[in-house]
Amino acid sequence: METNTNTVATQQNKQTTAKGLLSQENVRIKFEEMLGKKSQGFITSVLQIVANNSKLSMADPISVYNVAMIAATLDLPLNDNLGFAYIIPYTLKQQDGSYKQVAQFQLGYKGFIQLAQRSGAFKTLSATPIYEGQLTKCNPLEGFEFDFTKKESETIIGFASYFKLLNGFEKTLYMSISEMKAHGLKYSKTFNNSYGLWNTDLAGMGSKTVIKLLLSKFAPLSIEMQTAVKVDQALINDEKGDSVTYIDHEDVVVNKEEERALQMVADCMTLEDLDMLKISCPEINTEVIGAKKLELQNKKGKK
Repeated sequence: METNTNTVATQQNKQTTAKGLLSQENVRIKFEEMLGKKSQGFITSVLQIVANNSKLSMADPISVYNVAMIAATLDLPLNDNLGFAYIIPYTLKQQDGSYKQVAQFQLGYKGFIQLAQRSGAFKTLSATPIYEGQLTKCNPLEGFEFDFTKKESETIIGFASYFKLLNGFEKTLYMSISEMKAHGLKYSKTFNNSYGLWNTDLAGMGSKTVIKLLLSKFAPLSIEMQTAVKVDQALINDEKGDSVTYIDHEDVVVNKEEERALQMVADCMTLEDLDMLKISCPEINTEVIGAKKLELQNKKGKK
């Protein structure tokens, strides 16, 4: 049975709560098609989160439904204790000056790591707070170096993320604590909220921010990861996430040309293929070319 947002929205007139909406047979079938035997447990967890949060209980049921659909599409559990993805209540000001409670989708840094692992392109992806004494080299052009055996205090001075692809390309992103707070203040309306994640889980939000920026700027993104970057911290207007409203963060633009170039390099099977690609596409990042060349040379040397 095919279900669409218009059908669900129409039936909402009869079922005005998230519980009523998610209990509809056509909605349950939709989740079963995506999650199989996990669907009932998934729906139950969503309803528990809503029931335990007074603001989410008052949120527009369609916004709750759309968040649940996106989480199911990405196959990420909505569980605060797991930290993969969250439903966050948000008070949205309407054009007439009134306010409306809505549910917002928010990805945790573990969710980005999970999606990267599934893509099959990454050898490793990680992020961590950097404590006083651990930053040993700070050069925006040559890169940053850290000594994790040193920890002079519990003071966080910044956050770093790192990935390495199976083709050898690697990249590190570092943001100082002042840069991170400036970013949060600029792009998150809940940054100064004492109950918001920026205040209750700075380590998690900082790690997520550097991972998201690193991936969106430098990594090849699978369809799932592109969706995750697009819908994170957004009000989702349809169940597929094709239409979103950014109410609490910047509009992150995925560099499609850079993604295409990375894939072309990854597809090179010989040094000759790589040389031809360098001639035909001289704009491709030299770091990517160099990493792939080293990989191919190592493979050739082992034969």
